[in-house]
Amino acid sequence: MTSLATILNNLEPVAEGIGWRGEIPDGWLQGRTAYGGLSSAIALHCAMQSEPDLPPLRSAQVSFIGPLAGPIMVTTHKLRRGKNAAFIQADIESEAGLGLRCTFVFMRAIESEVDFATTTVPDFKQPGPDDTTYKGHPVVAFTQNFEFLDRRDGPNLQPAEWLRWTRLNEREGIDPMVELLAIGDCLPPAALRLLGRNVPMSSLTWILNVLGPTPRTEDGWWLLRSNADYARAGSSSQQMGIWNSAGEMVAEQMQSVAVFA
Repeated sequence: MTSLATILNNLEPVAEGIGWRGEIPDGWLQGRTAYGGLSSAIALHCAMQSEPDLPPLRSAQVSFIGPLAGPIMVTTHKLRRGKNAAFIQADIESEAGLGLRCTFVFMRAIESEVDFATTTVPDFKQPGPDDTTYKGHPVVAFTQNFEFLDRRDGPNLQPAEWLRWTRLNEREGIDPMVELLAIGDCLPPAALRLLGRNVPMSSLTWILNVLGPTPRTEDGWWLLRSNADYARAGSSSQQMGIWNSAGEMVAEQMQSVAVFA
Protein backbone atom coordinates (compact mmCIF):
# COMPACT_ATOMS: atom_id res chain seq x y z
CA MET A 1 0.00 0.00 0.00
CA THR A 2 1.45 3.38 -1.04
CA SER A 3 1.30 5.97 1.77
CA LEU A 4 0.00 9.51 1.31
CA ALA A 5 3.44 10.88 2.15
CA THR A 6 5.00 8.76 -0.62
CA ILE A 7 2.42 9.97 -3.16
CA LEU A 8 3.18 13.59 -2.27
CA ASN A 9 6.95 13.10 -2.24
CA ASN A 10 6.80 11.48 -5.69
CA LEU A 11 5.10 14.48 -7.31
CA GLU A 12 7.44 15.80 -10.00
CA PRO A 13 7.55 19.56 -10.76
CA VAL A 14 7.20 20.19 -14.49
CA ALA A 15 6.18 23.83 -15.02
CA GLU A 16 8.22 26.30 -12.96
CA GLY A 17 6.38 25.78 -9.68
CA ILE A 18 2.84 25.70 -11.08
CA GLY A 19 2.66 22.13 -12.43
CA TRP A 20 3.33 18.63 -11.09
CA ARG A 21 3.04 15.12 -12.48
CA GLY A 22 2.08 12.26 -10.21
CA GLU A 23 0.22 8.98 -9.89
CA ILE A 24 -2.99 7.80 -8.22
CA PRO A 25 -2.23 4.27 -6.97
CA ASP A 26 -4.95 1.63 -7.23
CA GLY A 27 -4.88 1.31 -3.45
CA TRP A 28 -6.39 4.80 -3.14
CA LEU A 29 -9.31 4.32 -5.52
CA GLN A 30 -12.99 4.57 -4.62
CA GLY A 31 -14.63 2.73 -7.47
CA ARG A 32 -13.18 4.08 -10.74
CA THR A 33 -11.87 7.33 -9.28
CA ALA A 34 -9.51 8.49 -6.57
CA TYR A 35 -10.86 8.86 -3.04
CA GLY A 36 -11.91 12.51 -2.77
CA GLY A 37 -9.83 13.17 0.32
CA LEU A 38 -6.69 12.01 -1.49
CA SER A 39 -7.20 14.13 -4.61
CA SER A 40 -8.06 17.16 -2.47
CA ALA A 41 -4.99 16.60 -0.29
CA ILE A 42 -2.77 16.41 -3.41
CA ALA A 43 -4.30 19.64 -4.71
CA LEU A 44 -3.72 21.42 -1.39
CA HIS A 45 -0.13 20.18 -1.16
CA CYS A 46 0.63 21.59 -4.61
CA ALA A 47 -1.17 24.86 -3.88
CA MET A 48 0.98 25.31 -0.77
CA GLN A 49 4.13 24.67 -2.82
CA SER A 50 3.16 27.16 -5.51
CA GLU A 51 3.32 30.36 -3.46
CA PRO A 52 5.88 31.33 -0.76
CA ASP A 53 5.00 32.17 2.84
CA LEU A 54 1.29 31.46 2.64
CA PRO A 55 -0.80 32.09 5.76
CA PRO A 56 -2.83 29.15 7.17
CA LEU A 57 -5.57 27.48 5.15
CA ARG A 58 -9.00 28.83 6.03
CA SER A 59 -11.31 27.40 3.40
CA ALA A 60 -11.36 24.77 0.65
CA GLN A 61 -14.00 24.68 -2.09
CA VAL A 62 -13.79 21.41 -4.00
CA SER A 63 -15.61 20.31 -7.17
CA PHE A 64 -15.48 16.62 -8.11
CA ILE A 65 -15.81 16.97 -11.88
CA GLY A 66 -14.80 13.58 -13.25
CA PRO A 67 -12.84 10.39 -12.56
CA LEU A 68 -9.16 10.52 -11.60
CA ALA A 69 -6.93 7.46 -11.82
CA GLY A 70 -3.42 6.52 -12.88
CA PRO A 71 -1.08 9.29 -14.11
CA ILE A 72 -2.22 12.80 -13.16
CA MET A 73 -1.22 16.39 -13.86
CA VAL A 74 -1.71 19.05 -11.17
CA THR A 75 -1.70 22.73 -12.10
CA THR A 76 -2.09 25.74 -9.80
CA HIS A 77 -3.00 29.37 -10.44
CA LYS A 78 -2.82 32.30 -8.04
CA LEU A 79 -6.17 34.06 -8.37
CA ARG A 80 -5.35 36.88 -5.98
CA ARG A 81 -3.08 37.66 -3.05
CA GLY A 82 -3.77 40.65 -0.84
CA LYS A 83 -2.61 41.88 2.55
CA ASN A 84 -4.56 39.29 4.54
CA ALA A 85 -5.65 36.50 2.20
CA ALA A 86 -4.51 34.50 -0.83
CA PHE A 87 -6.77 32.62 -3.25
CA ILE A 88 -5.18 29.74 -5.18
CA GLN A 89 -6.87 27.44 -7.67
CA ALA A 90 -5.64 23.88 -8.17
CA ASP A 91 -6.77 21.52 -10.94
CA ILE A 92 -6.04 17.83 -11.36
CA GLU A 93 -6.36 16.08 -14.72
CA SER A 94 -5.90 12.46 -15.74
CA GLU A 95 -6.46 10.55 -18.97
CA ALA A 96 -10.23 11.12 -18.65
CA GLY A 97 -9.75 14.92 -18.51
CA LEU A 98 -10.32 17.42 -15.72
CA GLY A 99 -11.29 15.52 -12.59
CA LEU A 100 -10.93 17.99 -9.71
CA ARG A 101 -10.95 21.76 -9.28
CA CYS A 102 -10.25 23.38 -5.90
CA THR A 103 -10.19 26.95 -4.70
CA PHE A 104 -8.14 27.33 -1.52
CA VAL A 105 -8.29 30.43 0.67
CA PHE A 106 -5.30 31.10 2.94
CA MET A 107 -5.73 33.88 5.51
CA ARG A 108 -3.70 35.20 8.41
CA ALA A 109 -5.24 35.79 11.83
CA ILE A 110 -6.24 39.42 12.35
CA GLU A 111 -7.29 41.34 15.44
CA SER A 112 -11.06 41.38 15.93
CA GLU A 113 -13.51 42.44 18.60
CA VAL A 114 -15.66 39.39 17.73
CA ASP A 115 -14.92 36.22 19.72
CA PHE A 116 -17.81 33.77 19.43
CA ALA A 117 -18.31 30.01 18.94
CA THR A 118 -21.33 27.73 19.46
CA THR A 119 -19.96 24.35 18.39
CA THR A 120 -20.60 21.24 20.50
CA VAL A 121 -18.83 17.88 20.41
CA PRO A 122 -20.79 14.68 19.64
CA ASP A 123 -21.05 12.17 22.49
CA PHE A 124 -18.63 9.57 21.13
CA LYS A 125 -15.37 9.04 22.98
CA GLN A 126 -12.01 8.54 21.28
CA PRO A 127 -11.06 4.88 20.64
CA GLY A 128 -9.21 3.27 23.51
CA PRO A 129 -7.14 0.09 23.86
CA ASP A 130 -10.26 -2.04 24.44
CA ASP A 131 -12.12 -0.80 21.36
CA THR A 132 -12.15 -2.87 18.18
CA THR A 133 -11.36 -0.68 15.18
CA TYR A 134 -11.50 -1.75 11.54
CA LYS A 135 -10.19 -0.77 8.09
CA GLY A 136 -13.32 -0.85 5.95
CA HIS A 137 -14.39 -3.27 3.23
CA PRO A 138 -11.49 -4.46 1.02
CA VAL A 139 -13.61 -3.78 -2.09
CA VAL A 140 -13.36 -0.06 -1.29
CA ALA A 141 -9.61 0.14 -1.83
CA PHE A 142 -8.83 3.50 -0.20
CA THR A 143 -10.28 2.46 3.18
CA GLN A 144 -7.30 0.16 3.75
CA ASN A 145 -5.19 3.29 4.31
CA PHE A 146 -7.23 4.24 7.40
CA GLU A 147 -8.44 2.93 10.74
CA PHE A 148 -12.06 3.50 11.81
CA LEU A 149 -14.49 3.25 14.69
CA ASP A 150 -18.15 3.99 13.84
CA ARG A 151 -21.34 4.84 15.66
CA ARG A 152 -24.44 4.38 13.52
CA ASP A 153 -27.03 3.74 16.23
CA GLY A 154 -28.00 5.45 19.46
CA PRO A 155 -30.82 7.45 21.05
CA ASN A 156 -29.30 10.82 20.14
CA LEU A 157 -28.46 10.10 16.49
CA GLN A 158 -30.56 11.60 13.71
CA PRO A 159 -31.98 9.26 11.00
CA ALA A 160 -29.29 10.29 8.50
CA GLU A 161 -26.44 10.99 10.96
CA TRP A 162 -23.14 9.10 11.02
CA LEU A 163 -20.20 9.37 13.46
CA ARG A 164 -16.74 7.99 12.79
CA TRP A 165 -13.35 8.21 14.48
CA THR A 166 -10.71 8.10 11.74
CA ARG A 167 -6.93 8.10 11.46
CA LEU A 168 -4.39 7.56 8.70
CA ASN A 169 -2.26 4.45 8.96
CA GLU A 170 0.88 6.44 8.05
CA ARG A 171 0.93 10.10 9.09
CA GLU A 172 4.62 10.92 9.47
CA GLY A 173 5.83 13.90 7.45
CA ILE A 174 2.41 15.14 6.32
CA ASP A 175 1.38 18.78 6.81
CA PRO A 176 -1.50 18.97 9.34
CA MET A 177 -3.77 20.83 6.89
CA VAL A 178 -3.10 18.25 4.18
CA GLU A 179 -3.85 15.48 6.68
CA LEU A 180 -7.13 17.22 7.60
CA LEU A 181 -8.29 17.16 3.97
CA ALA A 182 -7.15 13.57 3.58
CA ILE A 183 -9.37 12.36 6.44
CA GLY A 184 -12.25 14.85 6.04
CA ASP A 185 -14.10 12.88 3.34
CA CYS A 186 -13.77 9.46 5.01
CA LEU A 187 -17.47 9.01 5.87
CA PRO A 188 -19.82 7.47 3.31
CA PRO A 189 -22.63 9.78 2.15
CA ALA A 190 -25.04 10.19 5.06
CA ALA A 191 -28.06 9.48 2.84
CA LEU A 192 -27.01 5.80 2.91
CA ARG A 193 -28.35 5.73 6.47
CA LEU A 194 -31.82 6.44 5.08
CA LEU A 195 -31.58 3.66 2.50
CA GLY A 196 -30.04 1.01 4.73
CA ARG A 197 -28.01 -0.42 1.84
CA ASN A 198 -25.21 0.51 -0.52
CA VAL A 199 -26.23 2.20 -3.78
CA PRO A 200 -24.25 4.19 -6.36
CA MET A 201 -23.50 7.71 -5.12
CA SER A 202 -21.16 10.48 -6.22
CA SER A 203 -19.94 13.54 -4.32
CA LEU A 204 -20.34 16.69 -6.41
CA THR A 205 -19.00 19.53 -4.27
CA TRP A 206 -17.33 19.81 -0.87
CA ILE A 207 -16.71 22.91 1.23
CA LEU A 208 -14.42 22.77 4.27
CA ASN A 209 -13.85 25.74 6.59
CA VAL A 210 -10.97 25.45 9.06
CA LEU A 211 -11.74 26.72 12.56
CA GLY A 212 -8.85 28.10 14.58
CA PRO A 213 -5.10 27.59 14.22
CA THR A 214 -3.20 24.60 12.87
CA PRO A 215 -5.27 21.49 13.68
CA ARG A 216 -3.80 19.05 16.20
CA THR A 217 -5.04 15.84 17.78
CA GLU A 218 -3.83 12.91 19.90
CA ASP A 219 -2.53 9.71 18.33
CA GLY A 220 -3.85 10.67 14.89
CA TRP A 221 -7.55 10.29 15.77
CA TRP A 222 -10.17 12.69 14.34
CA LEU A 223 -13.93 12.49 14.93
CA LEU A 224 -16.06 12.95 11.79
CA ARG A 225 -19.78 13.68 11.75
CA SER A 226 -22.10 13.76 8.76
CA ASN A 227 -25.84 14.42 8.71
CA ALA A 228 -27.99 14.63 5.58
CA ASP A 229 -30.74 17.20 6.06
CA TYR A 230 -32.09 16.90 2.50
CA ALA A 231 -32.33 13.94 0.11
CA ARG A 232 -34.77 14.19 -2.78
CA ALA A 233 -34.88 13.70 -6.57
CA GLY A 234 -31.41 12.14 -6.64
CA SER A 235 -29.72 14.96 -4.72
CA SER A 236 -28.57 15.04 -1.11
CA SER A 237 -27.13 17.88 0.98
CA GLN A 238 -25.21 17.08 4.15
CA GLN A 239 -23.68 19.04 7.01
CA MET A 240 -20.36 17.72 8.32
CA GLY A 241 -17.82 18.43 11.04
CA ILE A 242 -14.40 17.38 12.31
CA TRP A 243 -13.32 17.36 15.99
CA ASN A 244 -9.96 16.56 17.57
CA SER A 245 -9.27 14.30 20.55
CA ALA A 246 -9.70 17.25 22.96
CA GLY A 247 -13.28 17.79 21.79
CA GLU A 248 -12.43 20.95 19.82
CA MET A 249 -14.18 21.42 16.49
CA VAL A 250 -11.46 22.02 13.91
CA ALA A 251 -13.52 22.20 10.69
CA GLU A 252 -17.07 22.69 9.46
CA GLN A 253 -18.07 21.12 6.16
CA MET A 254 -20.91 20.82 3.67
CA GLN A 255 -21.25 18.44 0.76
CA SER A 256 -23.58 17.92 -2.19
CA VAL A 257 -24.06 14.28 -3.24
CA ALA A 258 -25.79 12.64 -6.21
CA VAL A 259 -27.83 9.55 -5.20
CA PHE A 260 -28.54 7.03 -7.96
CA ALA A 261 -31.41 5.18 -6.23
